[in-house]
Amino acid sequence: MKSRLSTTTPALFYGATALSGLLAVWTAPARGQERLPNTAPLEWQGDLSERMMDGLHRFIEAKIEQAIDEPGNGWRPDTTSPEAYEASLAPKRERLAKVLGVVDSRLPARMERFGDDSSPALVAETDRYRVYQVRWPVLEGVTGEGLLLEPLTPPVAQVVALPDADQTPEQLAGLAEGIAVESQFARRLAENGWRVVVPVLIDRNDEWSGNPDVAWTNQPHREWIYRQAYQMGRHPIGYEVQKTLAAVDWFTKRDGELAVAVAGYGEGGLIALCSAALDTRIEACLTSGYFETHALPWEEPLYRNVWGWTRDFGDAVLAAMIAPRTLIVEYSRAPEVTGPPAARPGRRQCAAAGRLVTPTFADVATEFERIDEFDPNQMQARLLLSGETANFGSDEAMGMFGGLFGIVGPLRPAADPRVSTEPPRDLRTGFSPAERQRRQVQELERHVQQLVRGAARTRERFAQALAPVEPRSLESHVAQAPKLRQYLWDEVLGRFDDAVLPPRPRSRLVYDREKWTGYEVVLDVFPDVFAWGVLLLPKDLRPGERRPVVVCQHGRNGVPADVIEGDQAAYHDFAARLADEGFIVFAPHNPYRGEDRYRFLSRKANAVGASLFSFILAQHQQILDWLAELPMVDAERIAFYGLSYGGETAVRVPPLLEGYCLSICSADFNDWARKVASTEAALCFPFTIEWEMPYFDMGGTFNYAEMAALMAPRPFMVERGHDDGVAPDEWVAYEYAKVRRLYDRLGIGDQTEIEFFDGGHTINGQGTFRFLRRHLRFPDGSAAEDESQE
Repeated sequence: MKSRLSTTTPALFYGATALSGLLAVWTAPARGQERLPNTAPLEWQGDLSERMMDGLHRFIEAKIEQAIDEPGNGWRPDTTSPEAYEASLAPKRERLAKVLGVVDSRLPARMERFGDDSSPALVAETDRYRVYQVRWPVLEGVTGEGLLLEPLTPPVAQVVALPDADQTPEQLAGLAEGIAVESQFARRLAENGWRVVVPVLIDRNDEWSGNPDVAWTNQPHREWIYRQAYQMGRHPIGYEVQKTLAAVDWFTKRDGELAVAVAGYGEGGLIALCSAALDTRIEACLTSGYFETHALPWEEPLYRNVWGWTRDFGDAVLAAMIAPRTLIVEYSRAPEVTGPPAARPGRRQCAAAGRLVTPTFADVATEFERIDEFDPNQMQARLLLSGETANFGSDEAMGMFGGLFGIVGPLRPAADPRVSTEPPRDLRTGFSPAERQRRQVQELERHVQQLVRGAARTRERFAQALAPVEPRSLESHVAQAPKLRQYLWDEVLGRFDDAVLPPRPRSRLVYDREKWTGYEVVLDVFPDVFAWGVLLLPKDLRPGERRPVVVCQHGRNGVPADVIEGDQAAYHDFAARLADEGFIVFAPHNPYRGEDRYRFLSRKANAVGASLFSFILAQHQQILDWLAELPMVDAERIAFYGLSYGGETAVRVPPLLEGYCLSICSADFNDWARKVASTEAALCFPFTIEWEMPYFDMGGTFNYAEMAALMAPRPFMVERGHDDGVAPDEWVAYEYAKVRRLYDRLGIGDQTEIEFFDGGHTINGQGTFRFLRRHLRFPDGSAAEDESQE
């Protein structure tokens, strides 16, 4: 049976002509030869996986530092006029809305005052304003909830006042203890004639982080929502921006002539800044306890992680996006966060580490000065204030903010008798802020889970919009696939566009077996980044013969030796077994080793629009290019076979790197959107320590079927043990059925298989070995033999 293999030789990233000249005289290594011909000696000692990880961290930290020093990813607005400036902001606003997940149409504006006998709608009343318990529609099934402070006289302006995540609207309005009187800026604004809406934010407690039918976790509520939403192209920051803008919708509907502003502290300061950057109806923004350089973004809580944030935005860029509208940045003591909630009995300890500390004033000032790079003509009135005390809401800040709307002098504290004769008093007897928090958390969870359940339809719409494909036309599929590959690489996994270094191969002999020898090989990729693996060469290679290669990839916490020796339960020496059969084998190291070290590597990479697979893709491209130049290698027959995290690699790397002619995914193939984001099963990642697994908007763009489709027309196989705890058979079969249907419709149904076997999370090495022999046409005659047996 004719095999449809790629006929494209991979393009080289390095000096191919000169290297080819060297390899033209390459001869097979003699028995016991200490290194491969045309390679330098590999002299590094110690654990090369640690050495690799150290270098990768240095590389990405340098990238982050560069992004901070050159904010905006090269973006510069048109400053020739206010009109040109505003027009040039449109693409940046579109990008900001995307990465924050502000992509759903909001419901019509409405503000509902609600209550019952023990928790009446009228919460408090003074001689200057009334306080109401309110909620407002935002998205289908998602509401904003909090307080409305309505002045008794015509309001001077309208403001959304945003507390920190661990503060309640009642505290910011002076109805509950916990915030100093001078910092109760919602109350101060109401005392001085402002209409104020104070939303509740998702907090950092863990009470509702879990499913009572599955498990509870110690994740802060913000992380609990983040880990589901990020995979589906949403974000807790974006949800709270939507709630803020829904309140702005109501403000403009209620009284369109009145000015609208936002003011926030801590997490609320971040929401205020993002909201004003996105929506020009907001005429002024006051942010306190948030604005800074964020030089170590990976040390902040996971729920602050936004795809490409440091590269594309940062606080200075957000500030510039508010211009020519007014911005006030108040330096104050930031909320102190030392980590996730402490361990409690009965909860899974799977939250990510993260802390918040108060930056120096110099750090805040440095970021503030960067705004001039984007607004050199000073179109924006902006102020940086260092309060009289470390508390937020200083007299100076509030005075400046009030002055923007015609209030002369400082906004006097609510306790000042010249302003008010009585403090507000909460009339509710049955109100529970914890119950309100539960409602808000579970509304967002339900919204995300609805996205998870509808993800297949979302992906279909995405694919049709990006690359309309005739389902039964192989030619059309092949023509459209590059668009999808580019999107997957650039927008989901992340691509480094750095120039790749010459490989400068170094090697040393590490195995001398009866049928093959093994050489440890290191190749340069980027500064501080190298590829590392073990090349197994059969001893019966004939002069001038070119054989297929199988790249055998280990899983999480593995190293190349694991797939070669020791008969480990997951691998059963499958690389060595393939070498015994006469295949050339390369066992590379992928850097998902060291638990949170690789997770933080991916977290750091996210800051510049990259991920763990950005490194892996670059390393494998260098490996492919080097292998393709070896005279004993048939460059058109380089296959990939990986287990677990190596199986995850099998549906991400070969679909993008066309130098791989075939891919086998073992012990990983899955309904990935459900696996990563669903809260309905204990095996899903919201309940585990794998907090790096969400990739922004992957659930709405590419699942395993869509990634496997990018292999077509190249062969693709799934190896699946019935007892593999990664997922139930039903999830795997459901997802693979879409792959099979596509291959059949394209007329290449013989190019894909799935093998179910009675076993667990392990290499089975039966059907997969036959698949390799058949499609790689090796050993001689085996293809015909296998087909006759079938």
